Amino acid sequence: MTSRLVLPMAVLALGLGACGAEPAKTTEGAAGAMSASPASSADGGFVIENSTVIPIRAKASGRDYEIFVKTPPGYGKPENAGRRYPVIYLTDGPYTFQVASAVSRLPFSQGRFNEFIVVGLSWAKGDAPADSRRRDLTPWRDPAIKGETGGGQAHFDFLKGEVLPLVEGRYRVDPAARTLAGQSYGALFGLWIAFNAPGTFQNYVLTSPSIWFAGQRILADEAAYAKGHKDLKATLYLATGSREHPGPGGCPGCDNDMIAGQARLAAALKARSYPGLRLRTDVVEDGFHETTFPVGLIRGMQWLYLKS
Repeated sequence: MTSRLVLPMAVLALGLGACGAEPAKTTEGAAGAMSASPASSADGGFVIENSTVIPIRAKASGRDYEIFVKTPPGYGKPENAGRRYPVIYLTDGPYTFQVASAVSRLPFSQGRFNEFIVVGLSWAKGDAPADSRRRDLTPWRDPAIKGETGGGQAHFDFLKGEVLPLVEGRYRVDPAARTLAGQSYGALFGLWIAFNAPGTFQNYVLTSPSIWFAGQRILADEAAYAKGHKDLKATLYLATGSREHPGPGGCPGCDNDMIAGQARLAAALKARSYPGLRLRTDVVEDGFHETTFPVGLIRGMQWLYLKS
């Protein structure tokens, strides 16, 4: 059963710590309820046009999730009945799906972008969002982090084995034009997929990646991939905010230099000289960990989908 996506009036919050630091507590009140998610059965509220909510249960874990899908304006037109569309999948769907829907709306309506389908994957229902994402989007256990970590492999199996087939079975999706977008832990998850399951996605839009996690283990994964491969066929966009670092000019409470982490990874990738890799990096002026994603997402979308 499917329904349109109706947004609750409460403001959604990701619960991301500044520059990768774990949040001390759940943000409530004026900043928004952490437990809020798009309510498909709510009365009233703002409705995202051409959107659908699809419930799904992960077979291995028994956890319930929701898939949010928005089709572009031309999807239902008779002349496009045989057309297949690129698709952008987003982790942290209750937040990122709304952003992606909003920033693509005008470029679609004015014909600036080639059309694509937007898909967001929710946090596990019944879990606090911070707990769900910390578990599902981290590829390894990190004893330095309070709470469950290291469920990335299981979440990837769910994504690849159940979410992608469901979406591609119901919508006219081009499986050779998949993009994965994520922020913070979601960006770390995307990098891990690129180095451990290459070819699952062709493009990546990853902002404020948590390269610091588990002693910067993602850098070891990148090096291990390079030892066994002469090419990495992917389009990779990375963006981090200029304020995502400790010290002067950074942000209060930042524990990790996110800019340095992104630069270190980018330097390693450039040194490989992969013929099939298209890499672009940005440092978003005055961007904080909590504000970089919308800017990075629209820049990444423009790079991928701008009409020539």
